[in-house]
Amino acid sequence: MAAGGSGTGGSTATLGGTTSVAGAGGSAASPGGSTSLGGNTSSGGTSTSGGTTATGGSVTSTGGTVISDGGASTTTGGAVGSGGASTTSGGSVGSGGTSTTSGGAVGSGGASTSSGGASSGGTSSGAGGSTSVELDPNALYVAPNITSPASGTIDDPTTLSDAASRVSAGGTIYLRQGTYAFSSTVSLSKSGSDGSLINLIAYPNDTDRPRFDFSSMSEDSSNRGFSLSGSFWHIYGIDIYKAGDNCMFVSGSNNTIEYSTFSECADTGLQLGNGAANNLILNCDSYFNADSSLENADGFAAKLDVGTGNRFVGCRAWNNLDDGWDGYLRPADGITTTYENCWAIDNGKLKDGSVGVGDGNGFKTGGSDNKDLSHNAVYKQCIAAGNVHDGFDHNSNRGSVTILNCAAHNNGSNINFSSTNIAASLTIKNTLTIGTDGELLATATDITNNSWQNGHSATTADFVSLDITQLKSPRKSDGSLPDVDYMKLVSGSNLIDAGTDVGLPFNGSAPDIGPFESSE
Repeated sequence: MAAGGSGTGGSTATLGGTTSVAGAGGSAASPGGSTSLGGNTSSGGTSTSGGTTATGGSVTSTGGTVISDGGASTTTGGAVGSGGASTTSGGSVGSGGTSTTSGGAVGSGGASTSSGGASSGGTSSGAGGSTSVELDPNALYVAPNITSPASGTIDDPTTLSDAASRVSAGGTIYLRQGTYAFSSTVSLSKSGSDGSLINLIAYPNDTDRPRFDFSSMSEDSSNRGFSLSGSFWHIYGIDIYKAGDNCMFVSGSNNTIEYSTFSECADTGLQLGNGAANNLILNCDSYFNADSSLENADGFAAKLDVGTGNRFVGCRAWNNLDDGWDGYLRPADGITTTYENCWAIDNGKLKDGSVGVGDGNGFKTGGSDNKDLSHNAVYKQCIAAGNVHDGFDHNSNRGSVTILNCAAHNNGSNINFSSTNIAASLTIKNTLTIGTDGELLATATDITNNSWQNGHSATTADFVSLDITQLKSPRKSDGSLPDVDYMKLVSGSNLIDAGTDVGLPFNGSAPDIGPFESSE
């Protein structure tokens, strides 16, 4: 499925390979206008890690996401490798049945075709592809261009506002492919529960993705695309475009936003705030976001009054006018945000590649009005490349920052932590930089086994490629990051096995320096 949008490096991605389902016909339908979709709101709570398993059936995933409500499923969480993540949505459990992925992921742009398919509610298996999905027999179906409520079956789809008012914890809404045009905010305020998420997902057997087009909105701080105040949602496989403020604003907690894109909005693509805690943003892309003042729009942000425990995994932010990620606080203090396998590329530049007047950092770790608030940040196997200002930026953050097995290349300054409004602590291990480096200062520092230490000096000869444009390549069909040669160490590099054990998987006698582990 096309990921929507166009531009530098391309933004097309595929969604799980296609499978066919008998009777999937019926075309499209859509919510017109905006809607506040009532129900309870819940914030706070504890996110599950590792997940819980329900009785009956099983779900097995080998690299991508299996969406299933007909068997046991696990809640999002668990370890994520450097190639992306594999999660299953903890929706309602049906009467058993097995949904199993088999084989490797279909390549970018590829598709796997079902050998026969099944009717809605049955098993849909891709022959030789990457997905095998047990459809939820009780799901509600939504399609573009529907203006009044309907039964919500696959042959009689309803509006998004109607489906969201009817769905309950453990339920599923399937979004059919096509463009949904909105002129006001889609508000999702109902909540699922731990182990019974509300699923809002692209229909797995469509060949294209659902795209939410808010281009008729004027630029205004009230004109967000999606507003998610509910908790325990799993949103999967949607594209949000051209909202008058944030593409999506999340104030709920314990949500998973997966394999979705946020582009050309007039403020930050996806922003967490208003107490949002324990959310997982997984395998998402945010790009070309810019406001008319040319200084505010970031790719992603966990900032201002955000809660703690949020995680970004396998996400990319490129060509956003301000920062790739912004962690500026007002008035939140002492919170922690984690970033794993995330790539920040060419931020501070506009869609056409010209330099804007935003801050232009890859990862802005924190900051606050009075220079006194702490945003603790952990970066694992992240990359900052080609950003106008800093790759990893201090910005008066008074918290503790940890950078493990990361890379910074060709930024204005690769990593920069100054003595002004000094950070509480700075830990950097197994990290490499190429280009201009800044200061590495904090009240307490633990900086060892990096590319500029122990007689090492990273050069172009250490890498298969340093072509930054590879980082914008299409994702794999399961939503995980593309395989790239960028920053991969050549055989014989003295950066191989030159790191120290920081708890991440490695081959050989010790970890390599950098975000990608070699096979040596």
